[in-house]
Amino acid sequence: MTRPEPHGISRRAILRGAAVAGAGAAISPLLNLSTARAATTGNYTIRFDKAAKQTILGLGFEIQSDSIGSGNNGLPATVSGVPYDLTPAERTRFYQQMLMGGRSDRGFRYCRLALGLYHRGLDSTRKHVIDRYDGQTALLADMIQRARIEGVSAEYWSPAPGWKSNNSYIAGKLASFEPAFLDQLGDAMVGDLDYLATRGVPISMWGLQNEPSEKTSYSSCQYTADEYLKTFKAVAPKVKARYPGTMIHADSLDGWRGVWGQAITADPTALSYVDAWTFHRVGKTSNEQINTNFRAGASGKPVFNNEFEYLDNSTSDLKTLNTAQSIMNWMTFQDSPTWFWLHALKPTTNAESPGYSLGFWRPPSDTDFSPNHFPNLPVGHWTWNPQNWNAIAGFVKYLPWNSVRYHVDESAVQNDQRIMAWKTPDGKPIFAITNRSTTESFTYTIDTQTTASFQGHRYGPATTNQSIAARTGPALTLTVPPLSIEFWVRTP
Repeated sequence: MTRPEPHGISRRAILRGAAVAGAGAAISPLLNLSTARAATTGNYTIRFDKAAKQTILGLGFEIQSDSIGSGNNGLPATVSGVPYDLTPAERTRFYQQMLMGGRSDRGFRYCRLALGLYHRGLDSTRKHVIDRYDGQTALLADMIQRARIEGVSAEYWSPAPGWKSNNSYIAGKLASFEPAFLDQLGDAMVGDLDYLATRGVPISMWGLQNEPSEKTSYSSCQYTADEYLKTFKAVAPKVKARYPGTMIHADSLDGWRGVWGQAITADPTALSYVDAWTFHRVGKTSNEQINTNFRAGASGKPVFNNEFEYLDNSTSDLKTLNTAQSIMNWMTFQDSPTWFWLHALKPTTNAESPGYSLGFWRPPSDTDFSPNHFPNLPVGHWTWNPQNWNAIAGFVKYLPWNSVRYHVDESAVQNDQRIMAWKTPDGKPIFAITNRSTTESFTYTIDTQTTASFQGHRYGPATTNQSIAARTGPALTLTVPPLSIEFWVRTP
């Protein structure tokens, strides 16, 4: 199978290119997905009679709990973020409708927390990450409790400046890689986790560094492969000793494929502390997960995407379907246990927000109520970004934690029409089907291997949970309109 191209281009360069070229002419990984007329029918058998595949733990999102400059340019002194900026009623609505996906039990499982970026306060030594404003961690703890999230994926965008060569969150690298220095750094990083955990924020995952190649105008820290290896070997054992149930992942960019992952793979001691490999295939076509084996060099460890968004400052109907299929294809072809979208909410003031968010909130600094700028959205309130949200909403609602995937036999593997099947923890069969074609309907003929009835629920760029009349198995013939995602749930 083909190997994906290296990450190569920095997100800063991409955003700059998008600003120059315009949203339509900037990066365009999806423009040539459906140039030839494709099949309009397919036959499928859900193999509930075969052994189950992986357990799907649940989905993740990132929270912007502090400010960032528009276009990811700089770290403003202004305190702004969620849930901080939201009114009490809007916080409750955010937790119930988005983070729980309208479920009565729980929705998203993990919250990605950007240490040194969206959690960037400092103690007097400038060596420990703490709250930048009163109650920041308490608000996160309240959100986690009320939205019934398991915990955070705590990951550094930059260590505290006191450990860096330039004494800044922005750019630079560690001041030293001597063993004594890294030993002290490890203790401090564990201390950062303790700060969160003792204030009610459980630690589910940990990562040493987001995108270790990147030098950006916001929080970042660069590592060579050898520097990353030395630092990981010093810090990861301390994290695992203090938080043994935490999933440690690497390298939050290219997984095992990049130079940092390759350095870890070559070191048995370091490799023993890696629980999973994380990739950023941001905005890429979902075909990539069909055509590329991201597990080939994973040393038997899980692989998953822990950041997905669109870097061209826009969203679209086609991207709605591409995002849904990214979730399905990571899980179907790469056996991933989870998948992360970048941000739940982004501010109305930031240029990157349409491509990054599931919804928008208006911060106090935004006094622009012009007709083309959320004229009916009050300060402290939030609204949906439907083309992104509707891509994910059905999975939050109908793919509960610890569901188990089952293989599906396909008459032909289609790029634009995907299927995934699973059983919930209580044994209820569910399957999802998509049609990414912009013009043609697609008819699925599916052997469900059960005489049970299935209720349909349709999503699309402007459609949220539209009910479809129930059908009775075992053979179902389902015609899916263009640009649609459907979830078929066995009725009681």
